[in-house]
Amino acid sequence: MKIIIEFLPYIQIILSIILIGAIILQQTGSGLGGAFGGDNFSAGFHKRRGFEKTLFNTTIVLAALFGATSFLALII
Repeated sequence: MKIIIEFLPYIQIILSIILIGAIILQQTGSGLGGAFGGDNFSAGFHKRRGFEKTLFNTTIVLAALFGATSFLALII
């Protein structure tokens, strides 16, 4: 248990950096025009395929792991 307590902050830092990178790599379907009320047809639903789907699922897993490590840090 002492080993987990010792390495938990480092695990959280690594997970947070990877999570930030995964979020930044994701493409947004909306452009700047949508922020000002412009009609943006590319902002509609599109199916994720290939690397985009893998990156999306990886981001979800990383966020869950980061949340679990944060909760573990609160408990310990």
